[in-house]
Amino acid sequence: MATIAFIGLGHMGGGMAPNLAKAGHEVRAFDLVPEAVQRATDAGCEAAGSIAEAVKDADVVITMLPAAQHVRKVFHDDVAPNAKAGALLIDCSTIDVQSARDVGEEMKAKGFDFVDAPVSGGIAAAAAGTLALMVGGTDEQFERAKPFLEPMAKAVIHAGQLGAGQAAKICNNMILGATMAATCEAFVLAKKLGLDLQTFFVISSKASGQSWSMTSYAPVPGVGPDTPADHDYEGGFAAALMLKDLKLAAEAAQTVGAYTPMGAEAEELYQRFVDRGGGSKDFSGLIKMIDDSWKVPEEQA
Repeated sequence: MATIAFIGLGHMGGGMAPNLAKAGHEVRAFDLVPEAVQRATDAGCEAAGSIAEAVKDADVVITMLPAAQHVRKVFHDDVAPNAKAGALLIDCSTIDVQSARDVGEEMKAKGFDFVDAPVSGGIAAAAAGTLALMVGGTDEQFERAKPFLEPMAKAVIHAGQLGAGQAAKICNNMILGATMAATCEAFVLAKKLGLDLQTFFVISSKASGQSWSMTSYAPVPGVGPDTPADHDYEGGFAAALMLKDLKLAAEAAQTVGAYTPMGAEAEELYQRFVDRGGGSKDFSGLIKMIDDSWKVPEEQA
C-alpha cells in the first residue's frame, strides 16, 4: 500500500479521500478548512497540518482544488519543493486545458510524473467511489496512476496526452449543461400543456428524448430516481460549478475556433440563474428560473 497526500477536501475531495483509505492506503489529508480535515480523519484519513507536511515522503499526491490559479500555486509553491523525487502527481480539479499542460510540463521538468484526472459524477458518486475519471498523460503515467484512481471510480479512462482529461471533462459537461437546460424546458412545457409529469417521464425516458438528465437526474421532484429536485435542489452539482465548466468550454472553443452555440446558450442561462441567487443550488434547479411560477426576489432580479 502507498502513502498518499490528498489536498482539497471540499464536496468532492471530502468524499474521494476516504475511499483511498478504505482501500488500505495511508492517506494524509489537508484542507484550509479544519472541519473538512476532521471529517476526513473521522473517515479513516490522517490529518496533515500543511501541504508540505502532507506531501513529504508521499508516493502519490492528489489534488482537488477550486480553480486553475489554485492548482498552479499549490504545485509550484507547495508540492514541487516538498514532494519526494519521482512522486506521482495527480490533479483531479477541473481547470482549463492550458493550465493543466503548463503545470504538467513544469512538474515533469522537476522530475515528477503528472497526470490530469478530472472527475464526473457529483457528490454522491464521490462518496460512493463510483466516479468516472478521464485521464491525460502518457501510457506509462496512466498505468502508474490507474491503481490509485480505481478505488474512487466506476470507470478510469485514458483520454490521451497531458491535458486531454480536462478537454474531455469540459466537453462532457457542455453536453450535460445543455441537455439539462433542454430537459428543464421540456418538463415546464409538458406541465403547461397539461401532461402528468410522471407519465411524461415514463414516456420520454423510453423514447428518443431519453438522456442522463432525463432518466437519472430528472429536474422535477417525485418522478424517477431520487435526485436533488426531491430535496429542494440541495446537494448534487452546484449551478455555480456548472457555470464555471461552461465558461471553460467557451474559452476552449474560442481558442481553437470551434462554433458552440448550444454551449453558449447554456452558459447564458446558468449565468442568469447564478446571478439571481441560484449558484449554490443544484444545476437542475435551473428549472425554477425557466418556470415563470418561480418568483425572484426584487433585490435579486
